[in-house]
Amino acid sequence: MAGASSLTLLLGVLIALTPLGTDSWQPILPALAASLDAPVAAAQLTVTTFFIGLAIGQFGWGPLSDRYGRKPMLAAGLVLACLAALACVPARSIAEVAAARFVLGLGMSSGPVIARAIVRDLHSHEKAARLMARMVVVFSVVPIAAPLAAGAVLALAGWRGVLWLYAGICALLVAAAAVSLRESAPQRRASLHPAALLRGYAAILREPRFLAPYGAQLCSQVGIFGFVSSSAFTLVKGFGVSAGAYSVMFATVMLGQIAGAWVSSRWVTRFGLQRLLAVGTRIVAASGLAAAALAWSGAAHWSAVIVPYIAYMCGTALIMPNATAAALSPFPNSAGAASSVMGASQFAVGAIVSTALGLLFEGTARPLTSAAALGGVGAFLIEKNFLRGKR
Repeated sequence: MAGASSLTLLLGVLIALTPLGTDSWQPILPALAASLDAPVAAAQLTVTTFFIGLAIGQFGWGPLSDRYGRKPMLAAGLVLACLAALACVPARSIAEVAAARFVLGLGMSSGPVIARAIVRDLHSHEKAARLMARMVVVFSVVPIAAPLAAGAVLALAGWRGVLWLYAGICALLVAAAAVSLRESAPQRRASLHPAALLRGYAAILREPRFLAPYGAQLCSQVGIFGFVSSSAFTLVKGFGVSAGAYSVMFATVMLGQIAGAWVSSRWVTRFGLQRLLAVGTRIVAASGLAAAALAWSGAAHWSAVIVPYIAYMCGTALIMPNATAAALSPFPNSAGAASSVMGASQFAVGAIVSTALGLLFEGTARPLTSAAALGGVGAFLIEKNFLRGKR
């Protein structure tokens, strides 16, 4: 197995493939629409098909990696993503781009699913949480760097250059995994019979040791989904913030996540994942409620959103690695399937939150901050009633 730092970097990039495929694509949509003489709504379809591919892929790669091994399935997913990106380069219509983006999503979804399963193969409880926290530090850099990289590539090579960027990154990851990873899947291989898969998923969804920590994590992510999908509308359209200033604000909020993940990686073995989960849920509840209180009291300044959200993202970074480690620990022989359940449900909740906030947006921060408050309080209540004092 690779050294600790190189393994962390590799797994961190793998879980970051999802924001890479979304955050680097958004800046090129106007150029894509203009190049292919398509309306903006049609260009947005390429985002939708990518998400559909990601959601469907979540269910496949986990069980496949439980059965056939992490390395071959990871290589298969990354090669598929690489080929999809290359196939999209000569596209002459939005329909062709949308189809290729769907396949790209299928392939890229292998990264986060299998990376989480590898962590469970190697470690459990606090050791797994520490590795996950270090991966989150790497992950958190991508939403900051991806739009900047896409803008630079767009200026140099047009929107098709971003596809070459995807292909290059996936090819490098295939090579890095081949050299750095050893097979970590358990010797006992799971069945892929549909009935066995359904029984396995049912067992995961009935396991309280999975549901409680993952429920807290999923609640806390409601605020993240809200910020990613609605903060631009709230701050740019609602508060009149410039696009450049918004980019700086977005990056600043992500620094909160990086700080929380760094703290978690340093403290989890000393204080235990349960204590960090408790601290994290208190932070997201307090900061979410503070943001909502400011919004509903009529505060219409960007700082009333950004300052509480820095704290909220710090809290989620204390929750995510520790909750993931706790949720996957009961499944040493089916970590891939459990990871698939986590990924698919996250996309479902993210779609619901983004759609709801889009419908509710009325020019203020009330919908966005209310989502953060509800998610934060939900995480706190789950931790208080179902996790405290348990392992």
